[in-house]
Amino acid sequence: MNKNILAIGLVFLVVGFGAGYWYGGTVAYDNGYNAAAADIKAQQEEAAKKAVEEAVKNVNPFQATNPLEGVTANPFEKAKKALNPFAQ
Repeated sequence: MNKNILAIGLVFLVVGFGAGYWYGGTVAYDNGYNAAAADIKAQQEEAAKKAVEEAVKNVNPFQATNPLEGVTANPFEKAKKALNPFAQ
């Protein structure tokens, strides 16, 4: 009878280890899969955001530097108005 109890206990022990190993593997896999999916989604969103910002910078002419900023078209315009009061 002792051998039967020992054999049954050993079978339950092996089955318990197997079930624990299987359960731990599935939980760890699910956690890893969810973490990887969230990481990939965050990377894709950041890449899309960067692409949109680059596209907006290239399309919007007001964000580009103006090469003629600070250059006056006719420097004598002010002098002409000051010296000739009859000019329209």
